[in-house]
Amino acid sequence: MNLLTTFAGSMMEGFLPRGWDLVKIDACCSLPPEAIQDRQPWWNPAFEPVPCSSIADFDVMMGHEIAMTIMVTMALDKPLALILPVGPMGMYRWAVYFLKEWDVSCENVYGFNMDEWSDRSGATLPSSDPGSFENAMQAAFYGPLGKLTVPPANRWFATADRLPHYAERIAELKRQGADLVVIFGVGRVCHIAFWEPHFAEEFATVDRWRAQTHRLGARLHPLTIEQNALTSFKSRTTLVPAFANTIGPGLFLQADRIIGGAEGVFGRGMQWQGASLWMTLRYGPDPWVPSSFMPTLPGRLFYLRELAGPLEPAMN
Repeated sequence: MNLLTTFAGSMMEGFLPRGWDLVKIDACCSLPPEAIQDRQPWWNPAFEPVPCSSIADFDVMMGHEIAMTIMVTMALDKPLALILPVGPMGMYRWAVYFLKEWDVSCENVYGFNMDEWSDRSGATLPSSDPGSFENAMQAAFYGPLGKLTVPPANRWFATADRLPHYAERIAELKRQGADLVVIFGVGRVCHIAFWEPHFAEEFATVDRWRAQTHRLGARLHPLTIEQNALTSFKSRTTLVPAFANTIGPGLFLQADRIIGGAEGVFGRGMQWQGASLWMTLRYGPDPWVPSSFMPTLPGRLFYLRELAGPLEPAMN
């Protein structure tokens, strides 16, 4: 059965990102699980996908990677710029654990939250709101670190007044010898931060797309909204904002190193992230699939083995 014929005349027409090659996507997702480790010509020589057997392993391994990055950089007495996600989140508990065990101060760390919910103008939730990413970072990472924490002056959040200055501040830190490490998750439509695939239509060239450092009031794809309804809002779609402030490829593709995560399983054989993972690793760099650029950078992408598939129908 031809995919394009199957979708013709259905409500799927115009719903999925217009630039997606559905036949190519299906070919990526049809590969056997063991093939996910096969290196591709466009992968950075220092890029590595790292399988994890359970969500517990995933949280510990990714948290250890973050903590090790901080420890090594602090030992060199260098500044470190971290672009930080709110999703995945479980790794922060273990990053805090290791940093406390090793008594590593984060005084030279600068944290830049990659995104934040907003309205269409870029106005964000109050920092005290339970749904705000600033509040989530305080609860998961900055607060639990205690005396070892990132200084408040070094914490940057994606508000309308601060996000436009990220690029300038990160460039200044790089001139001072800082590394930029981007920590990220992969979205349902393969976004990085909230940089969505449909933004690609606005740019005549890949270079222009790559130059974009941020966007205020970014219009989110319906699948992004529904992903967050299922993973963060207990299925209550009406609570999920339809807009967000976000960094763009002009920042996340500047990374000296990346630490990525894909852990989107629900249990009982159900998951949401397998196709997104395969597209990230196999589609090839394309602005319509933002996460497809991440393997071109040095670093690691931690993923749950279950996401590798096989991605075949199953009745539960």
